[in-house]
Amino acid sequence: MIDTRLPLYQQLRDDFLHRIQTGEWSPDAALPSENELCESLGVAVGTVRKALDVLVAEGVLVRQQGRGTFLRRASFDASLFRFFRHEDREGRRRVPDSHIFSRRGLQADAGLADLLRLAPGEPVLGLNRLRRIDGEVVLVEEIRLPATRFALLADLPIEEFSPLLYPLYERLCGQIVTSARESLAVATANAEIAAHLGIALGSPIVEIERLALDCTGQPIEWRRSWGRGDRFRYRVDIR
Repeated sequence: MIDTRLPLYQQLRDDFLHRIQTGEWSPDAALPSENELCESLGVAVGTVRKALDVLVAEGVLVRQQGRGTFLRRASFDASLFRFFRHEDREGRRRVPDSHIFSRRGLQADAGLADLLRLAPGEPVLGLNRLRRIDGEVVLVEEIRLPATRFALLADLPIEEFSPLLYPLYERLCGQIVTSARESLAVATANAEIAAHLGIALGSPIVEIERLALDCTGQPIEWRRSWGRGDRFRYRVDIR
């Protein structure tokens, strides 16, 4: 429900966000033009533009010169390439394929519930998968999703899960990831991770934790990825 006590541009911002959340505005097409919105809503172009400006500043929308305004997309899977050398035996950069080896219903413990803004004990869908290049495991991942938002994934045949999960979330469940927060830590491999990665127990590994958010800032996915420490790299440009 729109709060009519807010300034008009803020009311429009909330209305536009609701349209995105409900799928009224397709993420694959440009939003209606400012003039079209003015005509349909009966408001001044400056008010519409200010509402759109707020959503652009918040990272929900992006303006593309000559094309229009679109829901913002980020290459989340490519973020792992900042940290690990995912190359085949010929040195070519590759997106790892994936294999989900575990899917089960769980209950959110206090820590996960806090991260996903759920009540402790609420149902979550747990996925565990391996990311591989030429059959070699390069990443081990665990993924946790609010069960009510992702109910259709509970019975989806495993072979229909694609290496890139966010397009699947959007296509089947209407859940759109627009931003994420990541943190890195150095750890040592336990028996399970060591076995998957083909390394010795206690070998150095790098752990990447990600919390993915929708356009309202609501967390909709938590995941943790582990990769071999000897394939880790960190690069930053300082200007």
